[in-house]
Amino acid sequence: MKKASELIFIPTPGIGHIVSTVEIAKLLISRDDNLFITILIMRYPFTTDGSDAYIKSVEDPSLKRQRIRFVNLPQEQFQGTGATAFFAFIDGHKSQVKDAVTKLLTVTESEPRIAGFVIDMFCTGMIDAANEFGLPTYVFYTSGAANLGLVFHLQSLRDEQNKDCTEFKDSDAELVVPSFINPLPAAKVLPAVILEKDSSDVFLNFAKRYRETKGILINTFLELEAHALQSLSSNGKIPPVYPVGPILNVKGDDSRAGSEKSKQKSDILEWLDEQPPLSVVYLCFGSMGCFGEDQVREIAHALEQAGFRFLWSLRQPSMEKIVFPTDYTDYSTVLPEGFLDRTANIGKVIGWAPQVAILAHPAVGGFVSHCGWNSTLESIWYGVPIAAWPFFAEQQMNAFELVKELKLAFEIDIGYRNDSGLIVSRKDIEKGIKEVMVKDSEQRKRVKEMSQMSRKALHDDGSSYSSLGRFIDQIQTP
Repeated sequence: MKKASELIFIPTPGIGHIVSTVEIAKLLISRDDNLFITILIMRYPFTTDGSDAYIKSVEDPSLKRQRIRFVNLPQEQFQGTGATAFFAFIDGHKSQVKDAVTKLLTVTESEPRIAGFVIDMFCTGMIDAANEFGLPTYVFYTSGAANLGLVFHLQSLRDEQNKDCTEFKDSDAELVVPSFINPLPAAKVLPAVILEKDSSDVFLNFAKRYRETKGILINTFLELEAHALQSLSSNGKIPPVYPVGPILNVKGDDSRAGSEKSKQKSDILEWLDEQPPLSVVYLCFGSMGCFGEDQVREIAHALEQAGFRFLWSLRQPSMEKIVFPTDYTDYSTVLPEGFLDRTANIGKVIGWAPQVAILAHPAVGGFVSHCGWNSTLESIWYGVPIAAWPFFAEQQMNAFELVKELKLAFEIDIGYRNDSGLIVSRKDIEKGIKEVMVKDSEQRKRVKEMSQMSRKALHDDGSSYSSLGRFIDQIQTP
């Protein structure tokens, strides 16, 4: 009889990373009855983002031994601002991780053997903890394969060719990267953390440490990123890659929505039920996406000029060190005068959005998106084309891949950065909305085809199903 094994998952704090971690954990235990998973939870000290409610919804108190269990790590202080402070905050949990794993190792021999750590893409400091216990480490990369290939390439430029990657910031360089077919306009689409002096080395050191691991699970699938995955697999200096996606919470937001949000969701879906198929453009910019008043007004004018039915998730900046937007209490303070009255018959402005349920609705024909990787995979899963308007992190690169490489999206402004102070014009926004709502576009056809492929990838003998099986075989071999 095969002996039980346990994996220690360490996600980056934040609901998006935790949901992805739980979803891959559920997928793993559904494939192997002898596999158990413990997820170590870090928390921000200054905000609540729904993580607690989501975790509670996953736990089953009726079970004596949880197949997936959660361990809350003691809360650390968050000192400073920006990317380097964020990375330091995560790294500051290293001793707490060691303590938690030590406790797991001191239980009776009837418990499963620990087969290794699976760390989030930003948690490479935990490799040191795994090494102290003599355990292998794997990475769960929650973005795409092309992005991973870019980070490896830039790390190689720095360490093997002594290239200062921050020099790309104001350059006209066209960067040739193995995981991309087309040259990248470096200053336009490279992640900001790579272009800034205080964070570039820290970020590229993540890739350097990935090379120490036993393998990398990637939230993508072969049919979507065939070229990028081939470039990674053919590089002998990169650990084995396992494309296991799309890893999505396709049951939606119900599990972490309170009674108020459940009512909001019901109201939104009732409104969508009244709209014709493919008639509504949905605008949402992620859990951290918000605009200043001038940009909000440009969007409003673009929506009026485009004339389509719309569902717009509009949120305001908070004053936290890391911006977690909050819902407006009075939209009239930022929208053009009379906008809500003029568009009352065709549009709905909301705060929080049950995104999965919205994208799954047949009335939704297009998605104006920040191109976060989870949102990208959700749009593909439901066959809804994107009008790309990235904000930060790797989103500009995702937008480039969707628009230029994969021909699955339209461009509003793939080089936009939320801290640039620039305003995207109503003309460009209107153009993107009109393009994404064309019912017989080539992009829509390609997204529909890719939607079918994304589902097949997870079925028995699908590409991701097989890849996950290879990973399970790897961890079951002591």
